[in-house]
Amino acid sequence: MAESGGKRIAILGAGNIGSAIAKGLVAAGIAPSGQITLTRRNAESLAALRSEGFDVTADNTTAVRSSDLIFLAVTPQQLNALLAEISQSVDSRRHTVVSIVSGATIAQIRKRLGNEVVVIRAMPNTAIAIRQSMTCLSTDRDDRESLSLVRKLFDALGRTLVVEEGLMVPATALCACGIAFFLRAIRAASQGGIEIGFHAGDALLMAAQTARGAASLLVEGGNHPEGEVDRVTTPQGCTITGLNQMEHHGFSSALIKGIVTSAEKAAVLYAPKPGPAYDVADLGVAAGEDDVLRCRGGRDLAEQRHRLRRGRAGREQDGREQPARLAARGGDIVGIDEHGVTAQVAAGARLG
Repeated sequence: MAESGGKRIAILGAGNIGSAIAKGLVAAGIAPSGQITLTRRNAESLAALRSEGFDVTADNTTAVRSSDLIFLAVTPQQLNALLAEISQSVDSRRHTVVSIVSGATIAQIRKRLGNEVVVIRAMPNTAIAIRQSMTCLSTDRDDRESLSLVRKLFDALGRTLVVEEGLMVPATALCACGIAFFLRAIRAASQGGIEIGFHAGDALLMAAQTARGAASLLVEGGNHPEGEVDRVTTPQGCTITGLNQMEHHGFSSALIKGIVTSAEKAAVLYAPKPGPAYDVADLGVAAGEDDVLRCRGGRDLAEQRHRLRRGRAGREQDGREQPARLAARGGDIVGIDEHGVTAQVAAGARLG
């Protein structure tokens, strides 16, 4: 059994996944509920968890100051506001930050909290509440002590895999979204069971237990899915007939496409959103060397500024001035030139 080592834990944004983590930590004996603080804008929505002994509040800064291990469990759209709220309360000498926010990189989080803060990304799923999560972890520094602590916590809540940070978005699709995909497959199987004669409750139990058995054959036996399929199928048998019918209707293709599409969506959840438009000329300043810029097509900041200036100058010269526009919101700037090239500049960056 893993333990938190007496460290107090704060889960900022105790929605579905945040609450599931809290319940899992208690169920695994990692920490008592009184050692875990849960926050939400509407603290009253956590009344049931308060009755279970959790410390509940709407004050994120107080939760941070009274804790050692901080989980960021808000939506991508809420992250920047949360980081701004707690930035002055985070102490790099004391705190370890664990982010389960889809799409937000360690560098983006550290840029708002401070370069020395230990940040570890985690992507569990809702089965963490019953200690059956598949969780992927990633860090960008060789901080074995912090990673070891966080991994021990999640190991007690299911299975854990440390991956490169570039794979955290795909992990979101396969593991976090994947729970819903497999649940929908079980639901479909139970519906088929009803059609062939079983009562709904019996059909769901049979489908769910069969799915658990299939997964256990792979997880515990270490076998490949097709190897296990071959054990079930026989020539001209009913299993291969059913499998082929499902494949004719796109079963595997639909699942693959769903995972790929979810990964694509997860990759842009933390992307800046367009806000009020400003003319380039109105910004009137220049970006520093450290400003991070990711341009579609791989263009760097200097080239992007050059393209913006060149495009504006050309339009002014031929009398067809159509000023390039910049959209700014929450410190993120998106520049769009005449070729539709988009540039993201860090908060505080200035374009000339």
